[in-house]
Amino acid sequence: MTETTLVADGVGGKARASAERLEAAISAVSRGLVEREVLVELVVLSAVAEEHLLVIGEPGTAKSEAVRRIAQALGGRYFEYLLGRFTEPSELFGPLDLLKLQQGQLETVTAGMLPEAEIAFLDEVFLGSTAILNTLLGILNERQFRRGNTALRVPLRLCVGASNALPSDPALAAFGDRFLTRVFVSAVPDTELEALLRAGLQAAPTGTGASLEDLSELVTARRAVDLGPVQSAYANAIRLLRRAGIALSDRRIVRTQNLIAAAAALAGRRAANVSDLWPLIYAIPTQAEQESAKDTLRELLAESESSLSAAALDASSGPRARAKRLAEAATSLLEGVADSEDEESWKLRAEGILRELDASFPAHGRPEPLPALRERLIARLGTTQSGA
Repeated sequence: MTETTLVADGVGGKARASAERLEAAISAVSRGLVEREVLVELVVLSAVAEEHLLVIGEPGTAKSEAVRRIAQALGGRYFEYLLGRFTEPSELFGPLDLLKLQQGQLETVTAGMLPEAEIAFLDEVFLGSTAILNTLLGILNERQFRRGNTALRVPLRLCVGASNALPSDPALAAFGDRFLTRVFVSAVPDTELEALLRAGLQAAPTGTGASLEDLSELVTARRAVDLGPVQSAYANAIRLLRRAGIALSDRRIVRTQNLIAAAAALAGRRAANVSDLWPLIYAIPTQAEQESAKDTLRELLAESESSLSAAALDASSGPRARAKRLAEAATSLLEGVADSEDEESWKLRAEGILRELDASFPAHGRPEPLPALRERLIARLGTTQSGA
């Protein structure tokens, strides 16, 4: 995001400065989080949109670390908890006030608990009991906490829920629908293992310069974004998705406009345009449908432009972005053959690239220059593989 762009589009000085600080914070937080740039950017996008984020991925994929770093970068009150089948409501919302209970009043002591948090991360969110999920609904939907005689407005800016998989129970799926933004993460691929190992020894960044005041400034800017210029294109995108068999609920269609407006505000625009439509991909509920939607909307999203470059690129050209990364990894590896001191290590890296390449693209659908690079890797390895 350049200052010239922001000034040309008429964004106020305070919003411009806040956007720049948030962008710098995203960059700092992303360092050391290999293959998690999209997740970090979507945490910020969701916070500006005042919508909640659901992260689906196996344990140990840095879901909580990404959210924790953003919370530390912005400051404010942070709450994190791992839910289980036997988690009690008091573990999230606070214990009952015993003195008030003796007087016949059911009051909750919320100090330091979820009702007083500004950013929250709830791991294994779908394992909560009915009592927990019903209370969470009020917090997520209305920013209200009600329990017994206690009723208060919560300062929650963003709740990030995480789970190993999407729930199959319809009742839990309905609760999960309250998380508008969805991102699916997987283990770091073979091509990035060295980067992962190096990053594992680095300390988390501190002192990014951003704050919750910057977030508030961007929220105000988002609420003022004019969505009129993009509504026709957005409606056509929904029609294209429906034609492809990807249906979104009316509520999800309407609320996704908050994500589009947030993308425009972060990019420094007072009025949204087609380049701000890319967040629609992350409002689609399942991973398979998201991948299908990227193909369906490829032409429409080709103009995507955002300061959240990793998320916008992934949304607008997911397969192409993956192909570009694999091509760069293969080229770098092939050019480094002569200087390689560990032939066995080189072979393992090459085999990892080939496995990811073959798993990502069908034999007759590999974009250039992957076919030629694949053949060069196979020739260098001295092996033959099926599917060429």
